[in-house]
Amino acid sequence: MNIVFQINGGIGKCVAATAVCVAIRKKYPEANLIVISGYPEVFTNNPNVSKNYRFGETIYFYKEYIEGKDFKLFIQEPYLHTSFFREEKHLIQIWCEIFGLDYDGEYPQIFLSKREATKYIEGVNIEKPILLMQTNGGADQNKKYGWARDLPSCVVRDVIEYFRGSHTIYHVKREDQVTYQDTLTITTDFRRICAISLLSDKRLVIDSFLQHALAALYLPAVSCWIVNSPTVYGYGLHTNVLANSYTVEPDLRQSLFSKFDWTGNDQEFPFNDENEIFDSVKIIDALNTYKNKIELPEPTQT
Repeated sequence: MNIVFQINGGIGKCVAATAVCVAIRKKYPEANLIVISGYPEVFTNNPNVSKNYRFGETIYFYKEYIEGKDFKLFIQEPYLHTSFFREEKHLIQIWCEIFGLDYDGEYPQIFLSKREATKYIEGVNIEKPILLMQTNGGADQNKKYGWARDLPSCVVRDVIEYFRGSHTIYHVKREDQVTYQDTLTITTDFRRICAISLLSDKRLVIDSFLQHALAALYLPAVSCWIVNSPTVYGYGLHTNVLANSYTVEPDLRQSLFSKFDWTGNDQEFPFNDENEIFDSVKIIDALNTYKNKIELPEPTQT
C-alpha cells in the first residue's frame, strides 16, 4: 500500500511532521510512505520515508503511486482542526488523531550521517563553547520582525552582552533580518544548522523551525513564547519561558478563530513597548541553569 503524506507549510512544520512519520510507520510497517513537502531536506536519510518529493517535482506521480494502486492520502490540515484552535493538544498529536494513528509522545527525528555532519562543521569556531540562537522566524521577506513570536532586540542584545565573553554566538537568521554585533551569522542550509546544533553548548530559540530541529536532535534549549502556546508547538525537554502579562488591552476586532495573528498585527500589540514583553534576566538565568544534556537515544546515524 502507498501512503502519501503531504505537508503544507514551513520548514518547522516539516520537522514536526517527521514525528507523524514515526506513528505512520508503527501502524503501517509494510506500507510505502511517500512524503510531499516544500522542504525535502528535512526527510533526507529518514528510514521511515520510502520516497521524498518536493512540491512541483512530482512528475508522473499519479501513474507511479495512485492509478490502480492501493493507497491512502494523509493530506488533512491540522491547523484547521478544532483542537488546534482550542490549544488543547500538541500539533503532532492532533495530526496523528486526524489520520487515525496512535499517538505515544513521538518526537521529531532528523538523521545526519557522520560524514555529512563532519562536512558541515568545517570552519565552525569552537575556540569557545557555542551559544546558538534563533531570535526571528517566518518566511515573510517583507516582515523582518514580528512582535507575536520574535525576540525583541533589547532582549537579544542583553543576552549577547552577557555571553559574548564566554561563548561564540551563532545567530540563525534570514539574510534580510537584523544582524547583531559579536555574533556569527548562519543564513542558509538547514542540515548545516543541525550539524552545528550538535556542537552547541547553549541554545536560545523562539517558536520557529530551530526549536523543532533541536527537539528532533534531542537537544535541550530555552524556548521563548509570546502568543503561541508550548502546549501546541513546544517540547518537554525544552525550558519554556512565557512572555510577561499583557500591559495593554489588545484591539481584537479582526480576530477570528485565534486571539492573535501570529505574524504580529500591530493593532493587537498588548504591551506599551517591546521592553515589557520579556525579562532578560529570566532568560539569561534559564540559559545558565537548564540541563544541557539528557539521556535519550541519539537519533543521528553512525
